[in-house]
Amino acid sequence: MSTSSSQAKWKVAIIGSGNWGSAVARIIGMNTEAQPELFDKEVRMWTYEEEYEGRKLTELFNEKHENVKYLPGVRIPDGVVAHPDLVESVKDANALVFVVPHQFIPNVCKQLKGKIPSDARAISLVKGVEVHTSHIRLFSDVIADELGIPCSALSGANIADEVARDRFSETTIGCKDDEDREKWRKLFHTEHFRVQVCDDVGGVSLCGALKNVVAVAAGFVDGLGWGNNSKAAIMRIGLMEMKNFSTAFFPDVKPETFLEESAGVADLITSCLGGRNRKVAEAFVGANTDGKHKTMEELEEEMLKGQKLQGVQTAKEVHEFLKARGKVEDFPLFTVVYRIAYEGVKPHTITAHI
Repeated sequence: MSTSSSQAKWKVAIIGSGNWGSAVARIIGMNTEAQPELFDKEVRMWTYEEEYEGRKLTELFNEKHENVKYLPGVRIPDGVVAHPDLVESVKDANALVFVVPHQFIPNVCKQLKGKIPSDARAISLVKGVEVHTSHIRLFSDVIADELGIPCSALSGANIADEVARDRFSETTIGCKDDEDREKWRKLFHTEHFRVQVCDDVGGVSLCGALKNVVAVAAGFVDGLGWGNNSKAAIMRIGLMEMKNFSTAFFPDVKPETFLEESAGVADLITSCLGGRNRKVAEAFVGANTDGKHKTMEELEEEMLKGQKLQGVQTAKEVHEFLKARGKVEDFPLFTVVYRIAYEGVKPHTITAHI
């Protein structure tokens, strides 16, 4: 499948400016500047306005060409311009890159509805799923349905700080349209950030969401000091639950995505070795021993400084969905992550539940 609108020059807008959003903005800024025949050089980036050291974050970004709060020390090309107004940031854009925490997507789409060109397209770098009791949707589908434009997905073994500093990594783009798929690849691909493409939008999206739940479980194991054998077992069980969940509830998902693409097993590995979900889950174990008690929300605020913890929120949403479908017992690792995070189940009992 292809569309003639893919042949037109793309004007890119980035919706989101956190740690990962800023790392992506650096890549997009470099590639739009290097390929003027394909992309407009100016890239507007919606930046949630906040104060940082007495200054507005957008002013600091546009002055220093650096996200001093979420990605300090990394210069972002001059063509990327921060805007505090969401609607203004996407004005005239026909290629939208969504990279905000998943809980913000419904409100963002509500504000953008009716303000996007009909020939636009989007790509979701959002991790998570939308759940309403027994109904579940991918955020690529939420964006497509709400805005009436096609939406692809990008996910992979991509720790933002490493990507931003040109440490070699791979990622996967899932896109249904042949021409859009190649143009998205050209927007993101660099010598150090290798882009693979496929047509499995659902598989790429679900890998990006569900691996964070497994990373939380891996963090519990690290906090308990159980070692690499235990974490490897958790990762294997988690990968199977990711694949089984995805193929059970999204029949168009391709099982090979989980093993052959960076979005699958590679992202699971890196998320269980590093990343914020593993880090906070590890701290959660120590913060809830010897009579001490801290919630995941408290640790998120304390450790992440404004970034969001996706894994426990996704575990909660997945549990709500599985409970409504009567399938909780089919996914014991997902379930025990939810119960440890929200119901007071002790982390050291994790293996008794799986």
